[in-house]
Amino acid sequence: MKIFKRLYEKMFKIITMMFGLVLAFFILVLIVGILTHTTPGALLESFLSEEIRFAIRLSLMTSVISTLCCIIVAVPAAYALARYDFKGKTILNTILDMPLALPPLVAGVGLLILFGTTSFGKSLAEAGIKFVFTAQGIILAQFFVNMPFMFRVMRSTFQGINPRYEYVAQTLGSTEGGAFWRVTLPMARNGLMAGAIITWCRGIGEFGAALMVAGSTRMQTETLPISLYLNMSTGELPLAIAAAAILILISIVSLFIFEKFSGFARVF
Repeated sequence: MKIFKRLYEKMFKIITMMFGLVLAFFILVLIVGILTHTTPGALLESFLSEEIRFAIRLSLMTSVISTLCCIIVAVPAAYALARYDFKGKTILNTILDMPLALPPLVAGVGLLILFGTTSFGKSLAEAGIKFVFTAQGIILAQFFVNMPFMFRVMRSTFQGINPRYEYVAQTLGSTEGGAFWRVTLPMARNGLMAGAIITWCRGIGEFGAALMVAGSTRMQTETLPISLYLNMSTGELPLAIAAAAILILISIVSLFIFEKFSGFARVF
């Protein structure tokens, strides 16, 4: 009986590992297929083109700004929902997580209606704050779609930190806010780093909501995903593959850093 049990356990391990290997092979084939679909010379020329360089600059600028906005908003919100109990907490958690379940196109349509057709949006435009068909619209779309990622990472991080550290700091004369800044936030640095990386990576790859709000104008609102879409639509395959290659590289590096720092936080 022991022999059969050991054989069953080995077979189970082999079968489960094979599923993982098959999935990994499938993903690698797709990535390699994209990168090898053009010649190295054509790929290098596309990297150096003015359009791709513009898309890189715009993607980096918008994703960094939107990530900073996510950090500013999500960190205090996550702390409050991790530490305090109040009526409606479950409902508030659900609402803050809702952008995760919404398709980006739907989120983009909602943002377009709010900031493009309502009196609120028109008053902002008259004041010089325009989001529709502008780079600011890309930042807005990235913030709305990706804020829940930062929120969930930080909420899990704060939940994993024992509140006794804050109580001890308060008994030593620190205020509640001082305990947060001096004790809790430094202890949450790994979660903060992991959340910032995954939020930035998601922001730089955001397409659907940004397309709805900012449009797809070359050399104006052309981020890397928009550049990929436009060049595939017009048959400019080398430029499209160049944009895809950069996004793949960013994803690999970001996921590596995320895995390194996310051990401290239970993300989902």
